[in-house]
Amino acid sequence: MIDIQAAIRAHLDAIATLPALEPLIAQAAEKMVAALQAGGKILWMGNGGSAADSQHLAAELVGRYNRDRKGLASIALTTDSSILTSVANDFGYATVFARQIEALCLPADVVVGISTSGNSANVLAGIAKAREIGAATIGFSGRDGGELARQVDLCLTVPAQDTARIQEGHILIGHIICDWVEAATSA
Repeated sequence: MIDIQAAIRAHLDAIATLPALEPLIAQAAEKMVAALQAGGKILWMGNGGSAADSQHLAAELVGRYNRDRKGLASIALTTDSSILTSVANDFGYATVFARQIEALCLPADVVVGISTSGNSANVLAGIAKAREIGAATIGFSGRDGGELARQVDLCLTVPAQDTARIQEGHILIGHIICDWVEAATSA
């Protein structure tokens, strides 16, 4: 049996660290707003739960978060099973995001890599390709930020150790960013 109260306390402890990220959250949101206003798009990538978060946050921008408005250009690079499996088969799993970035990313875009450890090889390869293209790069990480924190323009690091608590922080950060982007592009 798990200790439900301990899980709730751990969640609250992780979320309590997020106010320190306020300036970085604002910078991330402003980068996305600028990209969208310049005709760019937001590209998201991650593995497992972070893949699901990529899809969730891309959907908030394409669909709607809180406001009725036009759709915003946002793509999760985690959703096309034919691309993912063909690239993984032909080039290796570490290239599944870099190959898509190579094909889809332009310098006006923002690429968001989500990795709770900050060390996912395929996310790092995607970020490296985005930087080569000249796109802005944002990381969502955990623990100490890992290599991702050193490779992106800005990294939103939830300093928890537990993957679930990091992911809970990521989705709150993502929702705040989506709300900001939606408000700024609806005005």
